[in-house]
Amino acid sequence: MYSGGATAGAAAAAAAAASAIKASGAIVQVKPDEFGKILSRIEKALVIISYGGWPSKSYKYLTAYRGFVFYTKSKDSLLLPNNIEKITAGKVWLPG
Repeated sequence: MYSGGATAGAAAAAAAAASAIKASGAIVQVKPDEFGKILSRIEKALVIISYGGWPSKSYKYLTAYRGFVFYTKSKDSLLLPNNIEKITAGKVWLPG
């Protein structure tokens, strides 16, 4: 007999993801070149960077601009301007 434990776990995970989206606001995925254009518009940019993933690893980048969080990923490291504050994270989790 099926206990429903997996279903309850999936429902809890979905609820947690929905809660994270509400807390963080909209997360907008863009291409790496568009991410660079957004960075050029920010006077004091802060970029969160992580590297990892499975089955293929990639670099993930996040920054905030005008109330939105912009996100991109790339197989290769992006060349970021020196004046940008960078924080390296062990892992970046994105809902959805």
